[in-house]
Amino acid sequence: MRNIVLIVDDVEVNRDILAMILEEEYPIIEAENGRVAVELMEKHQDEIAVVLLDLIMPEYDGYAVLETMNERNWINIMPVLVISAEAKGEVEQRCLDLGVSDFIRKPFNAMLRKRVKNIVDLFLYRNQLEEKVEEQTITLKKQNKQLQEQAERLKESNTKIIDILGTVVESRNLESGEHIKRVKGFTRILAEQMQKDYPEYGLTDEKIEIIVSASSLHDIGKIAIPDSILLKPGRLTEEEFACMKTHTIRGDEVLDSIQGVWDEDYDKVSHEICRYHHERYDGRGYPDGLKGEEIPISAQLVGVADVYDALVSERVYKSAFSPDEAFEMIQGGKCGNFSPKILDGFRKVKADFEALNRLQNKPQEQKEM
Repeated sequence: MRNIVLIVDDVEVNRDILAMILEEEYPIIEAENGRVAVELMEKHQDEIAVVLLDLIMPEYDGYAVLETMNERNWINIMPVLVISAEAKGEVEQRCLDLGVSDFIRKPFNAMLRKRVKNIVDLFLYRNQLEEKVEEQTITLKKQNKQLQEQAERLKESNTKIIDILGTVVESRNLESGEHIKRVKGFTRILAEQMQKDYPEYGLTDEKIEIIVSASSLHDIGKIAIPDSILLKPGRLTEEEFACMKTHTIRGDEVLDSIQGVWDEDYDKVSHEICRYHHERYDGRGYPDGLKGEEIPISAQLVGVADVYDALVSERVYKSAFSPDEAFEMIQGGKCGNFSPKILDGFRKVKADFEALNRLQNKPQEQKEM
């Protein structure tokens, strides 16, 4: 408990007068010079409430004591009232620069007790406030750490949900599990280029991670499409193609059925990609005929990645196009109309798409070497 008054003065009668005035309210300890004062501060630094300090003393004067208190950061926990008969402005300024709280003029008067009490109460309140702030800071840090851990667990949960749903798609042998991996890779490459060139889309690193992860679900709705249509080796009839196009809506419905299980951002982006990855910039896509920037950027990115992989990959109903052919088909609008900004980004990452395609299409034994 801070309740001790330390009186530092080389004149004994001054120490006696001050002690007599304050001893009814505070325990008193005394020092006849600065060196003894520093020793007492070291010993009682958690108990001293205020220091009454004379400036003019032999050997180790009041200024030296103040400098030591500043060096050891005691000046912030032990307020100092200077005992002085001098009233020079430069003396007061030097003392204030060294952290002195107030001045007590000699001879001492009846106001001394009140002034000491005010200083003690002020510092006590400040220290209590600082302790509360420190406690609250520690609490907030713990809470923040817990929130970060919860966010990380939620992120892992989101990823697991997406991986599970992606596995469901693969199990139907729709195009192969490698298709999902390639779409994720193409989506990341294009998204990172768009992040550099078009900040207006707000593609932060975190949002890109969510889009890439959620791209696994772009065709989840195909689990509701009959095998006779889904795995048909030839061209679909108009009626069959109309049924195939419903995979965007059916996928949206699948995601609705698991609403509330995962993070809001993952939920939103997954719905956008699933429903809108076949929308086109000129409004001629499906299922809702969205036009221009009505199409979420997440769906625009995955739309290009999906079309590119479909073109360069062999399917039961077609042979693979070369990467150059696929590039020209997308740029020329033969696979639907894409945003000029998206096409600009796609042009810049052409080589990266081709490199990823070569890597993903290597025989499995070569990948593992």
